[in-house]
Amino acid sequence: MIHTSLVLAADDPAALATFYGALLEVAPQPGLTPSHWRLPWQAGGHLEIYAPSRRRPQPPQQGRLALCLQRHAQDGDPHAALLAWLEQAQALGAAELDPPRQESFGMEAWVLDPEGNRVLLLMLKG
Repeated sequence: MIHTSLVLAADDPAALATFYGALLEVAPQPGLTPSHWRLPWQAGGHLEIYAPSRRRPQPPQQGRLALCLQRHAQDGDPHAALLAWLEQAQALGAAELDPPRQESFGMEAWVLDPEGNRVLLLMLKG
C-alpha cells in the first residue's frame, strides 16, 4: 500500500509546523528526527516538514506548486470567513501576496508562509 504525503523543506521546521498546525487546526507531531515534524491531513496522509541535510541543501525557490488550504464558510459568508482566516495567518507570520478575491466557487487569497512558500487560502461556499 502506498501512503501519500507532501514534504516541505524548512529552515525552522518546528516553527513552520506550528504555523501550519494552527491554520489546519491539528497538533504537529514529532517526526523521524528532531528536525522533522508531521501534520496529519484530515483525508489521510501528512504534511512532512523537515530541515534538509547540509550535504544536500534545498534552497527556497519560486514555482507553480503551492499548498492549498480549504475550508467551508460555516455561516454562509465566505468573504468574512476568509478575512478572519487571513488575519489569523498574518498573525502567525504569513504575508499577503494577493488580496482576497471572489471566484465562482468562493473566496481565495494568496499568502507567503513565514519561510516564503506560496499558500492559497480557499474559502468555499457553505
